[in-house]
Amino acid sequence: LNALGDPHDHALGDDDLLGVAALRALAVVVINRRIAQAIAAGVELTLDAPAGATVIGVVGGPEKAEVARALGADVVVDRRTEDFVQVVKAETGGRGADVIYDPVGGDTYQRSTKCIAFEGRILVVGFAGGTIQEAALNHALIKNYSIVGLHWGLYNAHDPAAVQQCHAELTALADQGLVNPLVSERLPFDAVPDGLQRLGDGTTVGRVVYQAAP
Repeated sequence: LNALGDPHDHALGDDDLLGVAALRALAVVVINRRIAQAIAAGVELTLDAPAGATVIGVVGGPEKAEVARALGADVVVDRRTEDFVQVVKAETGGRGADVIYDPVGGDTYQRSTKCIAFEGRILVVGFAGGTIQEAALNHALIKNYSIVGLHWGLYNAHDPAAVQQCHAELTALADQGLVNPLVSERLPFDAVPDGLQRLGDGTTVGRVVYQAAP
């Protein structure tokens, strides 16, 4: 169940962080608010990068912060009590992050532009915050960073071989125990509506999955 509980986040993490983002040795990666599942995917995949990457996870609340630390994030920022921009600057000596993984959009994206490094990459993965970000291209020019969009589903139409390769690589990592998607709850059918409500409220940690009765 765990191996199947979260393939999309790990596929996105694999393609985003190791492919599209061209993750380099000693890179600093910020993962914004994809709750624990993306932190898990990001930590597991970036630790395979040359010389290892520093992972800064941005989460909401102390419970999620503890999960992110347990998963191996080097630095954890509780966005409810801390400003991730200031933390990133402090942790990098003012240089900023090499890669910022942004599934949130809106103000989170705008703030990410304040702490992206020279030749850094902001990965636009989604708009979970409800507001689609607007990019000021003059700012990207002046600070010399890239804004990279990734629509994972589109690869099925344009590069299905990449999807198959990604799946094969992730399956091999799962077989070796190197990736382990965080499934925090397994619900019977009658508890699914409550699980969906808590997911929408942002109070869950990791994946919440429906487990069929035997």
